[in-house]
This record gives sequence, C-alpha cells and structure tokens, in this order.
Amino acid sequence: MNRLDQATSPYLKLHADNPIDWWEWGAEALAEAAQTNRPIMLSVGYAACHWCHVMAEESFSDPEIAKLVNPNFVAIKVDREERPDIDAVFMSATQALTGTGGWPMTVFCTPDGRPFFAGTYFPPQRSGGMPAFAEVLGAIDQAWRERQDEAAAGAQAITEALAEVFVPTASAETKLDVWKVQERLSAEFDPINGGFGGAPKFPAPMVIDALLVKGEAGSLDVAQRSLDAMARGGIYDQLGGGFHRYSVDAGWVVPHFEKMLYDNALLLGTYSRGWRRAADHDPLLRWQRERVVRGIADWLGREMRTESGGFASSLDADSLDSLGQAHEGIYYCWTPELLTDALGAEAGDWAGQVFHVTNAGTFEHGLSTLQLRGNPDAERLAEVSQKLLDERFNRYAPARDDKVVAAWNGWAIDSLCFAAEIFDQQRWLDWAKDAAECLWSVHWVDSRLRRTSLAGIASPVGGFAEDYGAVALGFARLAGTLGEPIWLARARTLLDQALELFAADDGGFYDAAADAEPLFARPRDVSDNPTPSGTSALIAALRLVGLMAEVPEFIERADAAASTVRGRLEAMPRFTGSALIDALVADESRTGLRPAVAVVVEPAGAQLSDLARATWRMAPVGTAIIAAAAGTEGFAQHFANRPEPGVYVCRGETCFAPTSDLKELRVALWSRVNAGVVQARPAPRCH
Repeated sequence: MNRLDQATSPYLKLHADNPIDWWEWGAEALAEAAQTNRPIMLSVGYAACHWCHVMAEESFSDPEIAKLVNPNFVAIKVDREERPDIDAVFMSATQALTGTGGWPMTVFCTPDGRPFFAGTYFPPQRSGGMPAFAEVLGAIDQAWRERQDEAAAGAQAITEALAEVFVPTASAETKLDVWKVQERLSAEFDPINGGFGGAPKFPAPMVIDALLVKGEAGSLDVAQRSLDAMARGGIYDQLGGGFHRYSVDAGWVVPHFEKMLYDNALLLGTYSRGWRRAADHDPLLRWQRERVVRGIADWLGREMRTESGGFASSLDADSLDSLGQAHEGIYYCWTPELLTDALGAEAGDWAGQVFHVTNAGTFEHGLSTLQLRGNPDAERLAEVSQKLLDERFNRYAPARDDKVVAAWNGWAIDSLCFAAEIFDQQRWLDWAKDAAECLWSVHWVDSRLRRTSLAGIASPVGGFAEDYGAVALGFARLAGTLGEPIWLARARTLLDQALELFAADDGGFYDAAADAEPLFARPRDVSDNPTPSGTSALIAALRLVGLMAEVPEFIERADAAASTVRGRLEAMPRFTGSALIDALVADESRTGLRPAVAVVVEPAGAQLSDLARATWRMAPVGTAIIAAAAGTEGFAQHFANRPEPGVYVCRGETCFAPTSDLKELRVALWSRVNAGVVQARPAPRCH
C-alpha cells in the first residue's frame, strides 16, 4: 500500500501512484521495519531534481522493481526540502561510504535507521560501471538475510564515526584575521569566467556579499566581475528573470535548469547590494545590476507567488510534452530559426547576435541557451526580450513545486524589503508582507514554527534552525521597512523560542530542535550550502533584532555562536560566506565602526520615502534601519522624544544629531566611533 497520497510535499505526491509501497519517514515506518526485521530502503530527493525524475520513471514506476522492494524492504521516500535533517545526516553517511553525494540519494539502513550501504542514482541496467538497481536490491536483500550481524556492525561503526562530523572545528587562532580569510577567498576566484572554482559552478551569493562589505578594491573587483559574468551567462534567464541552480560548465553557459527559490531570494539581495557598490561613473554596471534585480523580483511575483501569499519552492528542470515525455531545458532554449519565427528576420538576427544563439547550438540538439553579449541598446533589448518571453509562454512550462518553505520565504522577504527600498518598488514590499502574513498565519501553529506548507495547510514537520533564523530576519527587516512593530515582536518571539530549541553547550546551535524526532545523529553543520547555515541564519537575526529591539543579550548570544563557526571559516571561507559577512561586520565593531541603528523619522503613513531610501542606499552592511512616524511605539526607545523629522544614526549610547542632509547622513553612517566620541554633532540618547 502506497501511503503518499496524503503527503504535504508535492515531491512525495509525485510517487503516490508508484507500485512501490512507500512510507513517509516517521514512527510508523520505523515500527514496521522493527516488527518485520526488514531493512529500510531510504530514497531522498526533491521535486526540481532531474535525475530524481529519471530514477522514478525508470525504477520506481517499474512493477518488477516493486516485486523486489515490497516484500524485502520498508521503502521510505523523503523530500529533502521538507526534511533537511534527514537529508543532512544520511548525506554525510553517503559521502563517507562512497566519497561523493547527490540526489536522488539511496540509502539502505538497519530497521532502527542506521545506514550500512549508500549510493545516489542507480540505472535500470548496468551502465558506466554502475550496477543495475535490481542488482543492488538483490545483493542487499541477500546480505541482510545471510550476514545481518555484519551489516548491523557496519552500521554501528558508521554512525559512531559520523558523530564527529557534526562537531564544529575549533579555531587555531586567538583572533580571526579577516583580511587573510578574504585573500584566501579571492585566490579561488576564476579570473577568466568569474565566480569560484570550476565546473560545475554554483552561484555564491553569500561569498559575493562578503566581498562587497568593505568595498576594498581587490575584493570589490572579484565580486563585481562574478556578478557580471553570472548576469550575462546562460545560468541567468535572460527573458524571464531569475537564476537556474548551477552551471554544468565553468563559463556559466549551460545551466542545470531547475530554478530554486532559495538561490533567487539570496541573489536578489546580493545584486541589490552590488548595485550600491557599482561605481557612480559606471552606468553600465548599475544598469546590469538593476536589470537582474528587476528580473528576479518580477519572476518571483509572476511565477512563484502562491494563493496563500507565500512563494513556491521551485520550478522543475524538465518540461513535459503532450505525450508526457520529459525534456530538460527546452523551455528556455532557442535556435536562429525560432528567433526568426518569433521576431522576424532582422530582429531575429539581432537577437541571435545579442544572445549568442548559434547554428551549432550551445546546449544540445542544436539548441542554444541565451547569453547576453556586448552592450546592446537597453530599450531594444527590453522590447525584444518581452516578445520572446510572450512567445515562450506558449511552450510547455516546467512544473512548479507549490510547497512553501519557511526559511526560503524568510530570505525572500528580507531581500524584497532591501530591493524595494533601493529601487522604490512598493509592490515588492507588498509581496514581502503577503509572504510574511502567510508564514505567521499558516506556519505558526500551536506556538511553533512549521517547516513547510502546501495550499495553506502546514506540514507537521517542525521548523529547523534556518527556518527560525531566516523568518525572524525577514520579519525584523519588514518591521523596519513598514514601520510596523508587530513584525519585530514576532521576530523576537521566534528567537526567544529558537534559543531554547537549538542551543548547544558551546554557545552555538544545532540544526534540529531538542525535541525533534531523534536520528542516528543530531545534525549540526556550520558550513553554508546553497543557503546560510542554521547557525549563521540565527546569528544574523539575533544581531538585527538585538539592535532594533535593544536586546543586548541577543547580540552577546550572536557573538558566542559566531565563535563556533570560526574554525570552519578559517579552513573553508568559500563555504562559509555568511559567517565571513558577520565576521567582517563584527571586526568593524572592534575597530570603531560599530553596527548602527538608523532611525528615520518620517510623516505618518509614509513608506519608501526619499530619506528612507537614501539611508538604505548608503548604509553599511549590518546597519539596522527603522523608518516610522515620530512617537511610534514598539521599537524599544528608538522613537521616544524624537519629534523632529530626519535620520538619527546611533551606535551604542551615542547618536548623531538628526539630519535630512544626504552628505551629513553619509558621514553619520560611515564615521568611526572611538572611545565614545563621534566625528559629528552628537545628540544624547533619550531613555
């Protein structure tokens, strides 16, 4: 009996008609395995995963495979986006056993959930040195029946060894040398193609953000060249906006075509901050950044908003044709003939040159991804792009995973607020508030945050550290942008709970809650993956809410947690970009430029005022910006006894006099504070 038809994950629902007797992960499945003494066949994937769909079509839909699985295994299907804890611990096992990892992930476990054999994709027939999936099933079944003790002993050894994987690496230095870390990071830069490392090449929004923090020439050059290369490459959807998951080559030409909310949520903020750092004398750079920001935001609003107000998690890499056949990437690719059909001969030829669409093709089957070449006329580019996008809407579109993931929506809210202020876009701010309302009304259940929802119904899976951190960050940012303190209060509620649920003895955080269902290890990874680690997500939220709500204990807690990430940051800066951002901001606090609170006193009912937007455009990273009417309550004492319009920039107990002059504002935002003395007109803090 397949039990996935009632799942709250669209990925699991895709397997509801398989002949395999799937279970969801949980106590009932584990009890079934224990009672029948059958090993567990654990399959982990996600809806936008191309090879997950391939294995489902080749093997999980095959009645002959089901005859091997159903009597001999308890088959459990997991959506890694819904259960990142399960994905994390079993991916560690897979990497330890095979030296590699990926999805679909296939792990065989003892009935109590300890892994003893693992792999990723298995083909239906032997191929490229890989055994057929049926052969794997037969061998595992035989081994379990004949050498069960050996399998159990192996599982015990694996789980004992993996326990050390989730212990953060201690720092060997008494003080972090952030400049040395940045130099190591820049050394991994690809000077030819931009970005970091080789093929496959992934966007690195946190790393690029870290390189933008100080504006030092060398780091800034690496960041801007990476932003430009990605924006011009096939990894960016030149027509519809938004980034694909990664590039299969080092030059950003051919992407793996799925589009993930988390990538685009983070890159939206990064490109907005890149726009701020673009030199005033380089209008081309600023145009390129703004084009990407508007493209991502418009894609989010057009294709990813759900009826609940939240943002869906992903778009598939594949499109299904009228016969149900899957075709990877064809929704996004073109030939010269297709361009001519859509635009006419002259415009089609122009588009082919601008987007590098060749007769040979840059993808497969003579198709080309679209890459932006040269510096085309902006008005004509927009007109041609819109015509091609309208034509593309007639194609078979990739499926959407409508699951709303709390953390990813939290980062989307944060970036939308930032971009809305920078580019004066009220509708982006409206979308951010709608997503926040969805998270609070749907995901906040019985005073606990839930990880996901589908069609307005929350999953029973509790939120993880990244969910609490990202949502609290988004709520706090929304509070400061809208001038609505209720969102700050909700952010503080989330963090108060997070400190109880995820606290580790060393001052850091676990990824899974203390009362979560126990696995063979409690996941704790301080490295970034495509998204900030749970620890870094909580650190960022604690710092922002601590400043906005005047809770020094939150900032002290963030400092303690940051110390647990230092060892990994020193060893692997490319994979700890979010921790590097925090370290750079915290380093400034030790040398004088302490993170500030910028209180924008504006007329009642104003949003996105000129003064607020100027503050957002100029403020250093780490600044907490709050814009509201004089006398607004709920933001600690920030608006008390401040009737005069203007911006009050405060560090600790020292504030600049309020100003509406942009030159004075820049001085206040960027001046250093030494021994309590500011280099401008100080105004006493009111309490």
